[in-house]
Amino acid sequence: MSESLGSGAPRSPRSPQTTLRQQLAELRGPAAVPHPLDARALAALAANPGCRRRALLDGAGVDKTALAAKLGSPAAFGQSQFAFMRGNAFEAKVKADGGRELLRLLGIEEPGAVRVPDLAAAGPEGRAARTALALREATAAGGWALLDHPMLALEVAGSPAYLEPDAVVVHPDGRWTVVEIKSFPMIDGSADASKVGAAARQAAVYVLALERVAAVTEGAEVAHSVLLVCPKDFSNLPTASVVDVRKQLSVTRRQLTRLTRIEDIAAELPEGVTFDVEGCSAEQLTAAVESVPHAYAPECLSSCELAFHCRERARAAGAVEALGRSVRGELGGLTTVGDVLAAARGEAGDPDDPTVAALRRAQALRGEAIACR
Repeated sequence: MSESLGSGAPRSPRSPQTTLRQQLAELRGPAAVPHPLDARALAALAANPGCRRRALLDGAGVDKTALAAKLGSPAAFGQSQFAFMRGNAFEAKVKADGGRELLRLLGIEEPGAVRVPDLAAAGPEGRAARTALALREATAAGGWALLDHPMLALEVAGSPAYLEPDAVVVHPDGRWTVVEIKSFPMIDGSADASKVGAAARQAAVYVLALERVAAVTEGAEVAHSVLLVCPKDFSNLPTASVVDVRKQLSVTRRQLTRLTRIEDIAAELPEGVTFDVEGCSAEQLTAAVESVPHAYAPECLSSCELAFHCRERARAAGAVEALGRSVRGELGGLTTVGDVLAAARGEAGDPDDPTVAALRRAQALRGEAIACR
């Protein structure tokens, strides 16, 4: 994090001692507290690795919810206060009495045989270091251990992200298992597939972060199956299911590797750009946001606070990405809706291009259908 931005094209006279951390603080605003990058945001970021805008804003800790509201395109999703309180209450029940219910789901009837280390420390860096030490000590001891809300660190595009899973269980054989506690019900042994998938993608980020610690811990191995704990049927009784996250882990690892490093994105910004929500006008913030390329897709609407702003810009530019990634892939070199319509009408495009030929055929069939009405 002390690496300077000297590499790349020169932007302006800047002190060689200026660090990336300092530059990101300037982008965020002098009075703004960094917005934490959690596993849910990382999973969404990994799903769209080509979006430099999200990578930079998340890396700088910009509050995208406040930014979207200032831009006039507030996010229309998020967890309700009721759902948040219900989730906290269920997690408290699962972890009550030293985690008795959680340990019961693991087949441990006597909580006294399980170590529950104190993970308190100053700041996220201190907590991450304390967690790593507790994991090493528990593995060396060769017994059961329950880490409640451990702190894990993962480097994302050159910037550290601190992640806090619900729990991590250390087995006597040295295996580490991530525990995800969710408040959606598991009815007759199964839960909503989309919610389970989202939980699996989130858990895969935790597994990836744990692997960094396990790599330097003798005898440790991170399980690629996580324990998903949910309410049973329509009761508040906890039940659990083992979820294999190897596929999500592979995708997340590959996508995070493809992310452009944050210092490379920051080096291309015009001088004076800032995302200070409190200190800038809507016009200044709009210009700042537009100075960073985005990669909008309809899937962003369920995972990114700036999705409505980016969709508006994509539609205004006539970008085919607004129609979906699959459509974009089918259209090849045609990047705007105007180009597509011109090619379909025979006004532009190479007739030998299969995409252009298909569009013209579709236009002819449409004309025939209208004529037969």
